[in-house]
Amino acid sequence: MNASPSRLNTGSHDLPVSAALDAFMATGWAPTPLPPDAAVPAAPVTPARRARLSARFPGERLIIPAGQLAVRSNDCDYRFRPHSAYAWLTGLTGEDQPGHVLVMEPSAPTGHEAVLYLRPRSARTGDEFYRDRRYGEFWVGRRPDLAEAEQLTGIRCEHLHDLGALPPGRDASKDAELASALSELRLVKDEWEIGQLQLAVNHTVAGFEDAVRALPHALRHHRGERWVEGTFDRRARAEGNGTGYHTIVASGANACVLHWIRNDDALDPSHLLLLDAGVETDTLYTADITRTLPLSGTFSPVQRELYELVLVAQDAGMAALKPGASFRDFHRAGMRVIAEGLADWGILRISADEALSEESGVYRRYTLCSSGHMLGLDVHDCAQARAETYLDGILQEGQVLTVEPGLYLQPDDETLPRELRGIGIRIEDDLVITSDGARLMSGALPRDVAGIEAWMGALLEG
Repeated sequence: MNASPSRLNTGSHDLPVSAALDAFMATGWAPTPLPPDAAVPAAPVTPARRARLSARFPGERLIIPAGQLAVRSNDCDYRFRPHSAYAWLTGLTGEDQPGHVLVMEPSAPTGHEAVLYLRPRSARTGDEFYRDRRYGEFWVGRRPDLAEAEQLTGIRCEHLHDLGALPPGRDASKDAELASALSELRLVKDEWEIGQLQLAVNHTVAGFEDAVRALPHALRHHRGERWVEGTFDRRARAEGNGTGYHTIVASGANACVLHWIRNDDALDPSHLLLLDAGVETDTLYTADITRTLPLSGTFSPVQRELYELVLVAQDAGMAALKPGASFRDFHRAGMRVIAEGLADWGILRISADEALSEESGVYRRYTLCSSGHMLGLDVHDCAQARAETYLDGILQEGQVLTVEPGLYLQPDDETLPRELRGIGIRIEDDLVITSDGARLMSGALPRDVAGIEAWMGALLEG
């Protein structure tokens, strides 16, 4: 941790500042309080989260950094998003958080006091506020001062310069055990979090509707995939913080690439379009939904047959979700449907049971990856949790996850009939585990063939 004052972040092409200008800039400024609607929406629920972390590490100093800015090119930084563990514990989610650190100070007898080390608002008596391109108020906007930050978060706040004087402690950016604990504590969502995830899903549904309405123009554009990407991403920025991950707009054989984010191809109306996208809320919770759509508005017979196999697999996976079930059960249920379908079509030259065995697994040539994951502040949430609490764990009420089986039939795969090559299909939805099963959060988007065709038709006519 380096908390020492840094020199001004100025550019080589900045104009020199005279003593007269510097003196003039230090005078004549009216008070500018925070806007009356400034708030940290998660502030009421973060004390309970910090208490749970405190109970895991009694008597130990815990350090949870927000992270640092990263250079995109020369003096231009990437947009900043604070680390999810920091956001979860503090409620602070904005682009004004780079370099900030939450410290959990041990306090008698076994608890902790939370202290936020922040870079407060630039004083108008120096030159940072108008000269510093990274942190100056006139360059990147107003930050709270320490008193304002305390009022917003309910956490004691200190100047970032004082961080370096602290004794060492467990640093979540370096300590695997602390990082795992911070992931595991987020496995079960509280009601506030589930509400934020539902909001993210609702905005994502609107983004998918926007994307379908944009298809006529996208079909005429030489980079139609990017037209669709831009359409969805506009909704994400307008309604939330942006996208929760890079939007995947994969037409034709591009859909066989799991993370196709080049999105630089034209669209062919005879092909399918795989759209995998999610809006991230201002509180940083993201949806993750995929639909595979016929660009003509109607599935061809071959497309329909493949799509319906994946849909039945997804139905089987979702039916397996309930408290007490193994996390892997929904994947196994969906993959059995896929393997049986591939065997019935003669694509697998062995039985489905043989293909599904640990000694074989050859069906995975056509499915490639797992059928889902936890969802929350990260699109692949809680990724540093230990296997026994996640992959090999048991589902609990309040967990939110995706179910996303897929078929990826590569264009150069000679084990496939020619009419199947170059088709990729994924159907992905977001669900929350309830007391007796799971609730489909993304049910506003149709999943079956008839529903998709009717939905697309209505949007394109409108």
